[in-house]
Amino acid sequence: MLTFHNKYYYSNQQEPAGYSVLQQGARILLDHPLFCQLDGDIYPRASHLNGRGSIACVTSGGQIYTDYNARLTAEEWAYALAHCLLHPAFGHFDSDKLPQTLEYFPAVWNKACDIYVTRFLMDIGFGCPLVLDPASAYPKLRMNDEARIYEYLLTEEGTEPRQTYGLNSADNCDMIGLNHPIVYKNHETNSFAAKFSYAITHSVKEAVSTAGEHKWTEKRDTPVTKAAEWFLSHFPLLGGLAASFKIIEDVDICHRYEIQIAAVDASLGEIYANPTCGFTEEEWKFVLAHEYLHAGLCHHKRCQGRDSYLWNVACDYVINDWLHEMQIGTMPREGLLYDKTLHGLSAEAIYDRIVRELRKYKKLKTFRGYGKGDIFGNNSPHFEGLDKGISLDDFFRNSLREGLDFHIIKGRGLIPAGLIEEIRALSMPPIPWEAELAEWFDAQFPPLGKHRTYARPSRRQGATPDIPRPSYAFQERDLTSRTFGVVIDTSGSMSTQQIGLALGAIASYAVSKDVPYVRLIFCDAAATDAGYLPPEEIAGRVEVTGRGGTVLQPGVDALEKAKDFPANGPILVITDGYIESDLKIKREHAFLLPKGNRLPFVPKGKVFYMK
Repeated sequence: MLTFHNKYYYSNQQEPAGYSVLQQGARILLDHPLFCQLDGDIYPRASHLNGRGSIACVTSGGQIYTDYNARLTAEEWAYALAHCLLHPAFGHFDSDKLPQTLEYFPAVWNKACDIYVTRFLMDIGFGCPLVLDPASAYPKLRMNDEARIYEYLLTEEGTEPRQTYGLNSADNCDMIGLNHPIVYKNHETNSFAAKFSYAITHSVKEAVSTAGEHKWTEKRDTPVTKAAEWFLSHFPLLGGLAASFKIIEDVDICHRYEIQIAAVDASLGEIYANPTCGFTEEEWKFVLAHEYLHAGLCHHKRCQGRDSYLWNVACDYVINDWLHEMQIGTMPREGLLYDKTLHGLSAEAIYDRIVRELRKYKKLKTFRGYGKGDIFGNNSPHFEGLDKGISLDDFFRNSLREGLDFHIIKGRGLIPAGLIEEIRALSMPPIPWEAELAEWFDAQFPPLGKHRTYARPSRRQGATPDIPRPSYAFQERDLTSRTFGVVIDTSGSMSTQQIGLALGAIASYAVSKDVPYVRLIFCDAAATDAGYLPPEEIAGRVEVTGRGGTVLQPGVDALEKAKDFPANGPILVITDGYIESDLKIKREHAFLLPKGNRLPFVPKGKVFYMK
C-alpha cells in the first residue's frame, strides 16, 4: 500500500509551501488505477539527497525520500514519485537480475534503470516528465531491456556516467542500496514486482471492462467470501444480515476511501474489504461479524450529534468485547480495539469516558485506519433489495431479532447478555420525545390531591336541604409550588420553528399537570426575564427577543437566585447545543435539543431530542 508519512517533518511549525504541492502529487498517484496499488512509503525529508538539484531517491525497501523544497508542480511530483516506485517494482535491486559486473559499476546500472523507467512513463503518458525523451539522446538504442542499456552505456560513456535521467544530483544515484542487492531464499519473491504484475492485470481488465460497458462479475474464492458464506450456514444470528450485504473486494475503492482493512456502509448495504491486508479466513470472520453488528445495531443512526469518530471507537470496543466472548473467528493482529476493563459497558458509557480522556483515544486505529471510522452512512439511507414499505432500520432490527430467536432455539452457542439486551431494545419501537418529556413532567409534578372546603358549599341535596355539604378544590399553597423555569436559547442558530415546537409541547404538558404559571427567560448574549406566564399563553403570544450570541449561564443564575422562584422548582433548557461548555445548573433540570445535535459537555440532567 502506498503511504504518505507526514509526521517526520514539522510538528508545531507552519506547513512549508512546497509541502502541500508534494501532497498533491502523491494524491495524483493514489488516484491512478496502476500506481495506487503499488507498495511504497513516501517521506518528505531529504535523506541521501545532498547534491545540487536533488529531488528524490528510493531504497531497496520501497522508501522514497523527497526534498519538498524542489520547485516542482503537482504533476511533476507525481512523475517523480512514480519513477521511484517503479525501480523496486521492476526488480532493479534484485540480485538475480543485476549484471555480474554491478559491484564495479553501480552508477552505470542506475542510469540504465533510470532510462528504462523514463521511457516506460513516457510510453504510458503519466505525469509531467522532468527530463527529455532518452530516445532523442540514444536513437539507435532499444530501450526494452535494462541489461542491454547497461552494456551500451558501459561501452559508450564509461564507468562514471552523469545521472542525467535520475532524480538525484548529476553525480549521485537515485537508487540507494545497490551495494547490497536483495537475495531471495526459500521460494521468496519480490513483493513489489508481484503487486506491479497484479496492478497491470487489474488496470488492463478495468480498461477492457470500461470499453465494453460491463463489469467483471466472476465469483472469486477468497478468504473474505469464504468467511461471508460461513455466516449463512453456521451462524444464524448474523445470517440474515450476511445474506443482504454485498462484499466489495476492490483495491481501488479501498485506496480511494483510505480503508486499510474493512468498512461498512449500512445505507448502501455494502461492506468494503481490502484484500491486500493478508488476513486469514478466521480473521475475516471476526472482521465481517464486526461490520455486520455495526449495521445491525444501527450505530450509524445512534450517533445523536456526538463526534462520529469517537462514537465509532466506543462502538468498536463494545462489539469486539462481544465477539471475543462469543469466540467468533480469530482476533486480527491489527486494527483491533479491545480492552478488558471496558467489559459490560455500553457504547454510550464508553463514549462518555472517551470524552474525558480525549487526547488518548484520538490516536486509536479502527479497521479502517488511524483517525478514521469504519462506519459509513447518512441520514437518508436507501437499500437495494428490500420490499416496499420496509425501512432500512426496520430491516436491520428484524434480521437481528429473528436471528437471535433462531440462534437461541437451536442452541447454536453463547451470546453475551449485553448483546441480547441491545437487540431486544432495538426490537422495540423508539419512544417519541413527547412521551419522554411527559414522563419527566410526571416525575416533577405528581397529581394534586383535592381537599374538602366549605368556602363554596356544593348544591344541597333535595332530600336533606338543611345539611351543608363541602366541595373539593386545590389548596393555594399546592398551586404556588407547581411551577418550573424555562431557559430558551434565542441565538441566531435557533430557528423559530424549533422554539415554537418546544414551547407548544411545554404549554400542553403544563396545562395537563395543573401548572398555573411558567417562568420564562430568553438568553442570547444577555438574559431577558419574561416573568411568569400562564401555560396557554407561552406558545402563541410570547415574542422572542435577542438573536445574538449564545450564553445561557446568566439565565440559569437569574432563575436560581430569584426570590420568587421556588427553591425546588425544576429548570428546562431549550437549546440547539451550541452553547458554552461549562454551563452549571445546581437544581433539577433537563435539556430539550433538536434531534442530531449534542451538548458540548456531559449533562447531569436528562436530555430530550425533538424531531
